[in-house]
Amino acid sequence: MKVTPTKLPEVLIIEPKVFGDSRGFFFESYNQRILEEALGRPMGFVQDNHSRSARGVLRGLHYQLPRAQGKLVRVVHGEVFDVAVDIRRDSPSFGQWEGGVLSADNKRQLWIPPGFAHGFLVLSEAAEVLYKTTDYWHPEHEQCIRWDDPTIGIPWPLEGVMPLVSAKDAAGKPLAEARVFALEDISR
Repeated sequence: MKVTPTKLPEVLIIEPKVFGDSRGFFFESYNQRILEEALGRPMGFVQDNHSRSARGVLRGLHYQLPRAQGKLVRVVHGEVFDVAVDIRRDSPSFGQWEGGVLSADNKRQLWIPPGFAHGFLVLSEAAEVLYKTTDYWHPEHEQCIRWDDPTIGIPWPLEGVMPLVSAKDAAGKPLAEARVFALEDISR
């Protein structure tokens, strides 16, 4: 498994070593020891989530406050443009984003630490996204930042069409008005 920091060093791209032949392929999709070594701390995932979405669906930018979740995201069918946004108030990279294409073909994963918002846009006809979380889903703590906030400036690959978003995501707040993380919110 290859673990590569991004321009936001806490956000990691994880690329498994794939063993393939005429029968198909095999790879480790998760190895706790390797991830813990890369992060320099113990990991504990408590929940796995699985979503399926059609082309043009944009989900995000989501997070929980309190009860911050770290997420290990991968795609098992199709292709998405996946994004993490640093929303830790005192971080030097506050409001900056990192993202890229995750697909069933490239088998890349994105580690999104607690203190970051997460979103993705489906690029293929459909996509199935799996992600592990470090805390349980608490609907009463859900938060959403607008996917198109100009202060964040994510260049979503929309090809001139508007994405399909939920009512919750359409009502997301601009980053300037959103509740964001303080150090004590994510240090537990």
